Amino acid sequence: MKKSFLTAGALLAAVAVIGGAFGAHYLKTKLPAESLQTFETGVRYQFYHALALLAAGMLYKEFPGKLVQWAGYLFIGGIILFSGSLYILCAAPSMKWVGPVTPLGGLCFILGWLLLAYAFTKKN
Repeated sequence: MKKSFLTAGALLAAVAVIGGAFGAHYLKTKLPAESLQTFETGVRYQFYHALALLAAGMLYKEFPGKLVQWAGYLFIGGIILFSGSLYILCAAPSMKWVGPVTPLGGLCFILGWLLLAYAFTKKN
């Protein structure tokens, strides 16, 4: 097992739950509906990929090597770039320059999943 991925995945999942509750109970009255939906998208993708990071941590024992390791790093990078940029856009709408960062995070997610798939085909 890759303990660092397990730890990061658990912490990022906890933060996603906190973010979801924060959005549902506090931001619901503070943000316009479109911004709230953007925030919820960030939380949802953070949660999905926190779970993916937990999976990568568990799968590392069965599929050791750089492919699963890089998949985990890409999931972390994707959470930071994708979800993080959406959170910033909701908190500071004037920071529109952050918008182009979001697709880079999505690309990290895609590459992470593809690396996991490739790692499974490389198993002896």
